Parts: sequence; C-alpha cells; structure tokens
Amino acid sequence: MTVETQQPWQDESLSPRERAQKLVAGMTLEQKIAQLHGAMETIDIYAASAQVAEAGEGLDDLADQFRVERHVAAIDELGIPRFRITNGPVGVGMGDGTPSPPATSLPMTIALAAGFDADLARQYGDIIGSETATLGQHVLEGPGVCLHRTTIAGRNFEYFSEDPYLSGVMGVEVTKAIQAHDIIAMGKHYVLNDQEYERFRANVEIDEHVMRELYLLPFEMLVKDADIAAFMSSYNRIRGVYATEYRYTLHDILRDEWGFEGYVQSDFWSCRSAAGSLNAGMDHEMPDAKWLNEDNVKAALQDTSLEIQTVDRALVRRYTQMFRFGQFERPYDPGEIDAKGHGAISRDIGAQLAVLLKNDGNLLPLDPNTGSIVVIGQSDFVDEACLGGGGSSKVDPLYTVKPMDGIRDVLDGLGSSADVTKVTVADDLSNLDEAREAAKAADAVVLMAGLIATEGADQKDANMLRDQNRMLAELLGNNPNTVVVLKDGNPVLMPWIDAAPAVLEVWNQGSEDGHVVADLLFGVVNPSGKVPTTYPRSENDTLYAGQPERYPGTDEGAGYPVIRYSEGLEMGYRWFQGQGIEPLFGFGFGLSYTTFSVDDVVVEAADGVNAPVVVSATVTNTGSVAGAEVVQVYVGVPSEGQPPKRLVGFQKVFVEPGESATATITIDPEATNHPFSVWDYASGGFATVAGEYAIHVGTSADDTPHTATLASSS
Repeated sequence: MTVETQQPWQDESLSPRERAQKLVAGMTLEQKIAQLHGAMETIDIYAASAQVAEAGEGLDDLADQFRVERHVAAIDELGIPRFRITNGPVGVGMGDGTPSPPATSLPMTIALAAGFDADLARQYGDIIGSETATLGQHVLEGPGVCLHRTTIAGRNFEYFSEDPYLSGVMGVEVTKAIQAHDIIAMGKHYVLNDQEYERFRANVEIDEHVMRELYLLPFEMLVKDADIAAFMSSYNRIRGVYATEYRYTLHDILRDEWGFEGYVQSDFWSCRSAAGSLNAGMDHEMPDAKWLNEDNVKAALQDTSLEIQTVDRALVRRYTQMFRFGQFERPYDPGEIDAKGHGAISRDIGAQLAVLLKNDGNLLPLDPNTGSIVVIGQSDFVDEACLGGGGSSKVDPLYTVKPMDGIRDVLDGLGSSADVTKVTVADDLSNLDEAREAAKAADAVVLMAGLIATEGADQKDANMLRDQNRMLAELLGNNPNTVVVLKDGNPVLMPWIDAAPAVLEVWNQGSEDGHVVADLLFGVVNPSGKVPTTYPRSENDTLYAGQPERYPGTDEGAGYPVIRYSEGLEMGYRWFQGQGIEPLFGFGFGLSYTTFSVDDVVVEAADGVNAPVVVSATVTNTGSVAGAEVVQVYVGVPSEGQPPKRLVGFQKVFVEPGESATATITIDPEATNHPFSVWDYASGGFATVAGEYAIHVGTSADDTPHTATLASSS
C-alpha cells in the first residue's frame, strides 16, 4: 500500500484544496483542535501588558519575558510540519523560537512608500521572502496596510501611508515578492487598527462609504491583485463587535464580495471567543489556545453553538495555502542569509526613499572635501544605526553600520580627507554648550534627530522626544552650513524649520543607516523620495485637534473608548485640502539635487472615465545631475462629500541631465482601487456617478498645474 493510499493528502497530483480536504477528513477531533491555535503556553496578556506598562518597559520586554513561540505544533503521524510563523513587515522579525533568527533590518515601511516606486517594493519584498524561506519559516506577518489616519499612531512606521491607493500598490508588490518564495504573506491588521491607544478595547464607528473608499481599499487590492494567502485580524472593535468576531468584514466582504480563499489568523491575543470567532470567519488563534482549546471547542460543539463543519472549514483554508506553497513537502533546513548581498540592496533601496524637504542655497549635497564636519545629535541617532520601530516587528540585525562609520566609509571612497568628529548630546541636553561650540568651529554641521515609535503606544503628540526641538533650535544659526537629518518613523512637527537651511528626511533606515545617510549627504545618491504622509505645521491642523471623539475616543457609556471617524473622507491630504489648511510638507512633495520640468501633458480618453484613461507627460531634467521625478495623477470626483483630489496613478522616471523621459500612466475604471467610483448605498457596490471629473497632473497633491476635464455618462 502506497503512502498516497494510506494518506491521500500526500498525492501531489491533487489540487491544494483537495489535499487539504482529504487531510482534514483523516484527522481526529483532538488533532483538529490542536491545529486551530499556536503552541505557546497560554498567558494573561492583559495582566502582562499592565505589568509591563507599570514597569515602564516596552513590548520588546514583554516578548522576551514570555518567550513568544510563533508556531503550531507538528503532527508527525499525519505529515503535518511544525508551522513556523515570523513577524514583519520591515524584515524577518520575531520568528519562531527565542532568540529570533537574525535578518536584514530594512528601512521602515513608511519609508518604502516614500519611494513611490513599485519596483522598489518588489525588491524589498524579495529580500523579506528570501530570508523568511532561508530561515525555514512558513509565514511572514506582513505587509501592513492600515492607513496613517493620525500622525502619532505607534505603528505608522510599519504601515505605508495615508493614501489607500499608494498603500495598496506598494503592499501588492511586497506581497507578490514574498509569496514568490513560497512563503505565506499575511496582510494586517484587518481592519481599522489605525491607532494603538486602547487597542484591546477601543471601538471604531465609521460610515460604510468611508470604510470602503479608504480603509478597506488596500486590503481589497491585496486580495484581487496579489492573491494574498492570509490576513491577520485586528484587536479593535468595529461597530461594537470585536474584529475577530465581525462576520461582516471577515466573511461578507472578504469572502463573498472579494473572493478571498486564504485564511484569517488572529492578532496575538485578539481572539475573544471560540464559537463566535470561528463562526464569523476567523480561522486560527495565535499565539496560544486561550479560546480555541479542547474544553471550549468541545463544549461549543456539544451545545451546537459551533458545528464541526466550521472547524473543518477553518483548517481547510489554512492547509490549502500550505499545500499551495509546497510547505508540507519542504524539510526544515535553515540556511545562511546573504547578509552582504542583501545589505547592498537595502542600501540602494534606502537611499531612494529619502525625502529632501528643504535645501536653501543648494547647501546639499555637501562637498566631500569640506575641511571639517561635525555630527551632532542624541545617542539613538548619532551613535548607533537607527533600526526603527519597536514591538513585535523589531528585527534582530545581522549587522549594522553606525553613522560615523558610514560617513567615513563613503568619504574614503570619494578620496576625501575631511576631518569628521561627533558630539553626542545628552538626553537632558546638559552638554548643549559643547555641541554649540563644536558647531561654530566646524566647516559644516550635520544635526541628526528623530523619532523611534513602537507598537503598543501612540505618541503623545507629533513632537520629537527628549526636547530635540529645543536642541535643534539652539544649534541652528551657529553655522550657515548646517544640515538637519531626520530619522523618523512618523512625520514630526518642526518649529525650528525657518532656521534650518536644509532638511533631509531619511527615516529609520535599519542596518545600512550609516552608509545610506552618507550617500545622500555627499551626493553619491540624489534623493528622490516623496512625502507619503502629510506633515502638519501645527498639532492644531490635524483632524483630531479638539475632537476627542475622533481620537483618542470618548466613553459613550459602553465602558470602552469609542472612536468616531466623523471626518469622513477628509483624512490625510484630503483633510488639508478639504479644510483649506496649508501643510508644512504636503503629500507627494519632495525636492531633488537637480530640477525638473513636467510638460506636454496629454490626457487621452476614448469614453470619458467609462474607459481606460491614459495620461502622458514629458519630464525634463533641467539641472546638472541625474535624478528621478514622480509624476502623479489625481482625480476630482463630482460627488457630494468627496474631497478635492484622490491619488489614482503615479510613475517615477529617471532622467539624465539635459535629457527628457516620458511618463505614461493608465487609469482603468475597472481597477481594484475603483479610481473613478464612489460607494453607492443603493446598489451596495462601487459606482461611477454622472458629471465632470477633473484630472490633475503634477508632482504632489498640492502641485498639479495640469488639469483636464472628463465626463461620465453613468
């Protein structure tokens, strides 16, 4: 008797779903229940979180304390492997087992979005997928495609942007690249986990059209454009129901409407019930069996609040994806990551993500032959590589390049003999006089400052911590050749901006921080990034200023915070434009070491917005160095309540000095981002309304000098 006869799910000629069905049919009830959850010993996460908060520690300490085991136990007699899960999305994070395996620490996801370049997203996802496979893992928990509704959300660093289309495009490419390595990509956090404040308790109230046109949109793109294999359900409540129990999003939308065929895993400890979660469409509990244990599941089956077919359905969904990617046949044989090769790619990607925010008098790039250069800042930003956000997605780096080491490497490569020194400013600014004197004495000054956010907590406000604004204010003005380098995971307030000749946003870069920053400072690379999330001038300009019901929420008698998305569609640049508020740096903005002109804009439409619209433009490099510009297309939809513009297309083009290149952007009305459509309550779907649509073309949301008008007959 062959193995296939004894265990028919081993027959590789069958489809993945057929194999999954046969496997589940051959399992005992106890085996099924054991596969519904992770293998970590159950803990009281709520008590543990309170304990950590009281001790003033972070989620990194919580993870270390409880040795999170990210796996499902194997069942050898059935040929079911130990199912190994690792976090993302900024590299291979907290993988199965402790300590986590080291990996390449990549730039934060917000930085990747600043690239406005799908090819960079593919390269980024390829590194993650390759390293996940090399380390013998099966699942990468990412990409994260929640939106930057507020500038202070703790996990903005691991989400892409404030715009659903940009987030969707980048997320799709990252997903495809990860899954090309036969790794399950897991989009997160589904859905409306746009803040960390009281994430275990908060309830989000939102109008249907707002949820559909903004917050669900990138998830829809992951399903339809990337065939993503899994989603992670979020912690928060939605309309009074926990996301892990909300059948409307988990089943009606995700499966019936979008056709999703993968499985849904709970965020860690976000599962709140046995029968309720499984019936709603959650398929897998992580990291333990707090709810989907034998006692609970058998009791639910006994009282018929849960049916065995629902248990089987959950397992078939996950096993189908495991068979799809050949994970049953793949032996556990972890290898060695190409640290040098992947680091070089990360360095190349990272330099293309930086945003040049200000450059008065073309101070940047600095002349590598400058006599003396002093680097000044607090320890997190000048002494060590800025690895970025804390929490479960934190990567244990294979290596790091410190700022001073990177600067010296790059200057050596340029044949420079510049004298580079450093002053580490104390967190309490007690040695600020020393830093001030060093700035006065140097030929050029590089001030490094920033922000490292973390999962589990939102920022109090958008100011940098430890009085860095005062540090910059007191150091700027002492030397005319002073550059501010920001290392952020969120947009920050800049009350000192008028005194800064040049500001370069490099983000939290990860392992290659030192090299990337030096490449940019000395012109080895020309920055070409664009702002992915609007920088407000003041906290008062945000959608939640003076509106506690919008954030952090109010107690409306339910016993938990209720957050109302009452701003509607006016979020991000849509808020600033809709309210007529001028941002400090708007969405899509970014300077260069060269200059560009965008001319000969043509909008071709065979049938208005009822057929594909092709936008072309000639981009000419009018400066003296090679560089890249991003042509952006926005649409003004003729429907009440719509903001002035929504991003519907973009293309980055690289142009040599004095030469021109053509950007061609096709906007398909049938695309998964519904570029010309709005949510129609009457039909329960997206619809194109009759009227005149404004097509805006330019290089940022606030700079679209080329406009055409198209009609819709709908």
